[in-house]
Amino acid sequence: MPPRLSPFVQRLPPRFLCPAVPRSFFRALGSIQPKPRTNPERFNHGHDLPVLISSRTSAFLRKEPMLPLRTGAIAIKKGMSAIYDPVTAKRIPCTVLQLDRCQVISHKRRDIHGYWAVQVGCGTKEAHNVSRPERGHFAAQGVPLKRHLAEFRVKNAEGLPEIGSTISADLFQEGQFVDARAITRGMGFAGGMKRHGFSGQPASHGNSLTHRAMGSAGASQGSGSRVLPGKKMAGRMGAEMHTVQNLKILKVDVENGIIVVNGAVPGPKKGIVKLQDAIMKPWPNIDPSVGVSGMGSTAEKLEASV
Repeated sequence: MPPRLSPFVQRLPPRFLCPAVPRSFFRALGSIQPKPRTNPERFNHGHDLPVLISSRTSAFLRKEPMLPLRTGAIAIKKGMSAIYDPVTAKRIPCTVLQLDRCQVISHKRRDIHGYWAVQVGCGTKEAHNVSRPERGHFAAQGVPLKRHLAEFRVKNAEGLPEIGSTISADLFQEGQFVDARAITRGMGFAGGMKRHGFSGQPASHGNSLTHRAMGSAGASQGSGSRVLPGKKMAGRMGAEMHTVQNLKILKVDVENGIIVVNGAVPGPKKGIVKLQDAIMKPWPNIDPSVGVSGMGSTAEKLEASV
């Protein structure tokens, strides 16, 4: 019976029949041959999920359902109070906000700026306290000088009110929900216990004047002998943009421009608060023209007269 050859010997030819090919030749072949295309559905494992497309247009379309249908308003925080509810017999804490000559300044269009937005201004300012580029911006739109400016993203062109329109307090109705954005109060330099809620060091057992100290900031050789970025440490606290969602409108006074919302709003007294329809709640079923009186700008009136 002849001896059996191993499968490995049968698969490979003898070495003297194989020419010596340098390793650089295989590297050149690997760079020339086309690489396999990445599976476009590797990030979407569900059968009902659409394929994600990495483009500016597709990103805008994904974000479009979450954008409000109308503009918001700039308000001034006057302080906190409370309202007694006779039905539930509870004392409801609330924040009093006031609108001060809130007016539409300009528009941001998608074909020009890449997105839909409304620029709103409030208050007033002397001309000698406004820079020349800012004065040119207000003059081009035909609106008076404003102290504060803010932008409110909207879904499409239907949410752009007329330039120069005045926004009143009845833009928001009692019972609806809004999102409040403001800059929080600045606390200055704060330690780890106040800034991040650290528990602190032990009160006894050899602790020497480090009861409120942070402790170790990073390991030695195991993690690269450095402090990793983003480590919670002592530093400046507050003075950051913060958003409080789903605040209920309790009262609206159109004559005095006062809006009373349930709960607390970030920022100090006399601070600027940006109010807009809550994105986590159903959109209010009201006419988009409610609360916005179309006065028109001076520039449009001059063009119409000519």
